[in-house]
Amino acid sequence: MGDPADHTPMAAVQHAFRMLEAVAAHAGGAPVKQLAREAGLPLEAALEAVRALTDDGYLRVLDDGGLILSDRLGDGDSGPGAVDLVRPALAALRDDLSAAAYLTFYEEGEIRIAEIVDGPQAPRVDLWVGFEEAGHATALGKCVLRELDGEARRDYLARHALADLTPRTITHRDELIRQLESSRPAPVVMDREEYDLGTTCIAVPVHKGDKLGSLGVSFRADRMYRTRQVRESLLSSANRVSRGLTFDL
Repeated sequence: MGDPADHTPMAAVQHAFRMLEAVAAHAGGAPVKQLAREAGLPLEAALEAVRALTDDGYLRVLDDGGLILSDRLGDGDSGPGAVDLVRPALAALRDDLSAAAYLTFYEEGEIRIAEIVDGPQAPRVDLWVGFEEAGHATALGKCVLRELDGEARRDYLARHALADLTPRTITHRDELIRQLESSRPAPVVMDREEYDLGTTCIAVPVHKGDKLGSLGVSFRADRMYRTRQVRESLLSSANRVSRGLTFDL
C-alpha cells in the first residue's frame, strides 16, 4: 500500500526522489500508474511529483505517455544537472531547520562549495575567507577530510596552511588529525566558531558515485539547543541527496 497523502515540503521531496528512482529503472519509459506502484505512492501523490518534475525539466513525457529521465540529469560530474536535481532537498532542509544549507564536492584535490540555499530567516555565513583555504576550519571541510583515505588527506594538508581564522581554529596538523580520527565512526562533524565567531556548523558526508562531498547547515552558536534534531534531519537529507546525485551519473 502506498503512503498516505502528505503535502508537506519534505514529503514532496521524498515523493519526487521515489518517482525519479522508479523512472530511472525504465530506460524505455513507463506509465505513471506503474511508476506509482513501484514507488509505493498513491496515484495522487505520484501525479503531483510528476507534474513538478516535468515542469522543472527532470522528466520527459514520451509520445505514448511513458515517462523517462530528461537529458538535464546528465550534465557532468557536479555541474548544473546534479546541483539542480538536489536543490529541492537542500531547500527542504533549510526550511525544516531554519538554517542555510550547503553542499560541497571534493574535486581535483580541493573542497569546493557547489551550492548554498539560504533565505531571509536562514542567512548564510559570511564567507570572508575563500572556502578552498578554510577546509580545516569548517564542518563541511572537516567532514570531507575525515572521509578521505590517509594518503589523500596528507596530500591535502601538505598543500594547505591551517590559517588561524578565529581563536577557536585548529591550526596544528596533528591536533586536527586526532580530532578527525576521534570522530569516527559517527558521520556527523561540527565546527564550533572555528571559521566565524558566533557561528556553528554541522555537516555529514554525501556521495555521488565515487565522488565525495558534504552536506551541512550553519547556525548562530546560541541556537545549538536542537543538536539531536539537526543531526537526524541532516542524515535523512544526506541520504536523499546522495540518492538524487546518482541520477546524474
